[in-house]
Amino acid sequence: MAAASSFNFNFAPNYHPPPSPSSLPWRNWSSSPFASAHFLLRRRGERRAGSKCFVVLAAMMDGAKPTVLVADKLGEAGLDLLRKFANLDCSYNLSVEELCTKISLCDALIVRSGTRVTREVFERSGGRLKVVGRAGVGIDNVDLAAATEHGCLVVNAPTANTIAAAEHGIALLTAMARNIAQANASVKAGKWERSKYIGVSLVGKTLAVMGFGKVGSEVARRAKGLGMQVIAHDPYAPADRARAVGVELVTFEEAISTADFISLHMPLTPATLKMFNDDSFSKMKKGVRIVNVARGGVIDEDALVRALDSGIVAQAALDVFTEEPPPKESRLVLHENVTVTPHLGASTTEAQEGVALEVAEAVVGALRGDLSSTAVNAPMVPAEVLSELAPFVTLAEKLGRLAVQLVAGGSGIQSVKVTYASARGPDDLDTRLLRAMITKGLIEPISSVFVNLVNADFNAKQRGLRITEERLLLDGSPGNPLEFIQVQIANVESKFAAAISDSGEIKVEGRVKGGKPHLTKVGSFGVDVSLEGSIILCRQVDQPGMIGKVGSILGEENVNVSFMSVGRTAPQKQAIMTIGVDEQPSKEALNKIGAITAVEEFVFLKL
Repeated sequence: MAAASSFNFNFAPNYHPPPSPSSLPWRNWSSSPFASAHFLLRRRGERRAGSKCFVVLAAMMDGAKPTVLVADKLGEAGLDLLRKFANLDCSYNLSVEELCTKISLCDALIVRSGTRVTREVFERSGGRLKVVGRAGVGIDNVDLAAATEHGCLVVNAPTANTIAAAEHGIALLTAMARNIAQANASVKAGKWERSKYIGVSLVGKTLAVMGFGKVGSEVARRAKGLGMQVIAHDPYAPADRARAVGVELVTFEEAISTADFISLHMPLTPATLKMFNDDSFSKMKKGVRIVNVARGGVIDEDALVRALDSGIVAQAALDVFTEEPPPKESRLVLHENVTVTPHLGASTTEAQEGVALEVAEAVVGALRGDLSSTAVNAPMVPAEVLSELAPFVTLAEKLGRLAVQLVAGGSGIQSVKVTYASARGPDDLDTRLLRAMITKGLIEPISSVFVNLVNADFNAKQRGLRITEERLLLDGSPGNPLEFIQVQIANVESKFAAAISDSGEIKVEGRVKGGKPHLTKVGSFGVDVSLEGSIILCRQVDQPGMIGKVGSILGEENVNVSFMSVGRTAPQKQAIMTIGVDEQPSKEALNKIGAITAVEEFVFLKL
């Protein structure tokens, strides 16, 4: 018997606000039973009684306001909000030692990119620090692992600077096309070089927006208003959202090979690191112009210099760099055909005020005990709950990662179905953490967000991703939480055709064996491989010697094979070979595998 339910983390009906200070039996925070962990999960018996949510309990000292330290400059709107709720300490340009000294007296800390919140900061807080607010999107300067270990929530402000970043992208686009920066410097140097700075028109030109998220879609809207033809590449963007803006989603190769202008708006992930390199530049139209207000690391900067020198790239306008600030002798910065700004994407008065207000609201909410949709680290979970679910949590995330990497892109992921097979009834199996980890696996490989139980629903909804759940009730002992988890993605094309099930969806299924997550089904093929390292899937004609051939190729590359499994429809018919590898094989090794006559298709999947 199966019951389907829509993916919806609706915490509000079950949220229990923290008690008033006067009702608490303890006199101060340090003596309360909540001092060591602010995120508590109700035990199973209490869940049956109807309390099914993580509860954030922030108890303050009797009658006292919390103290918030603002270590980097923040807009007045945010400061005004904080003053109404807390004792405010605005201390800028603190040394590491000064920050560590102050932090033991603070309940919350707000920073921008200038202050590093290291493990030492959390250790020196003595457990008092409950929330760190990052005024902006990036959290590279906050040690998330240390924050979670010390029971400290980390929140950011991911939406307030969207318009400012889009406007800056358009500003760089137009300034680059008309040589504004170079002409300005020339005139101020006493020159009058009208013929040297003849620009190019934007009307009728093709702009490729690489990354069709919040900022990318706003850039597309504005470029359409300038009379440009706009295409976009984002394998996971919903096609209907692009059509609503009047934009066509295309492949990466089509985007870079047909565009006159390219505007970058993708996050920096392992998949996008140096995505724009010698190979990709070689496929572009000669004279293309590039704008980057996203992340510096998506461009191989040395390769860009070579492309500029050769004339493949006529001009570049850059707001972000791999190293910030870039070296003074940087050839890229000093190149005459490059326009640069010092990471000004969010630097408007309105955006700064918006970011300040957004992060202040998140910090105040966290101190009050609210669950923040902008939380970027996982809540603390009782050891007894994690000890039982730990292997299934790992399995859930890895199944999500496998499934999303099998999607070929184009139409975008909109519908995901998760099936849990268990002998336990609904009241004895709370799948919210598993569902959140599947969402984490689906979203994190192709974005820069950090997904956890708190923000999974928020991030899924932002991407138009609907997740439904089905429970398959099995006969037998309920001692084991789950028999298997199955993830299906509907209405998409697959990079690996054999992953499509008989009903037309990408399907992967996994079980926990000996405490380890295993992949046990791909499409309609049964397999058995431990989900460690990475995986190569090969669809082949079932014949002797295939394992030896593939193993020899990987052995020659010093790629260690951890597991091999073959699932087949019948002897001498089609089969899927699943190979677990500890290292990523080279392109040459993968090409050799693909060149084996009996291999009909293959794909490398990174876990």
